[in-house]
Amino acid sequence: MKLNHLNLTVTDVLASRKFLETYFGLRPMEGGNDKMAGLHDDNGLSLVLMRGGQGAGVEYPASFHVGFMQQSEEEVNAINQRLKEDGFDVPTPRRMHGAWAFYFQAPGGFVVEVAG
Repeated sequence: MKLNHLNLTVTDVLASRKFLETYFGLRPMEGGNDKMAGLHDDNGLSLVLMRGGQGAGVEYPASFHVGFMQQSEEEVNAINQRLKEDGFDVPTPRRMHGAWAFYFQAPGGFVVEVAG
């Protein structure tokens, strides 16, 4: 059995898509719009972004997050610095769960972990 895709409900499909493309290299699938968009990567990941109801917020459990593994602590630091320079409120990376990592709120209402 092969996992086909993951679906995230977000408050803003276009902002979420642009964010994931810009910082994590995901590429758009054909036919996206402001209600639904698909992204993919070189490893077979398919991620679908769907807008919640008009004006509705997004509520995930406290432990829910989307993780992006990096090859090194230096790559984690570089992404962290780039996000800060671009105006995102991200904490300084620190050692947790055996990795150099940080978590932050992404555009669209979901939490992202960057670890290496």
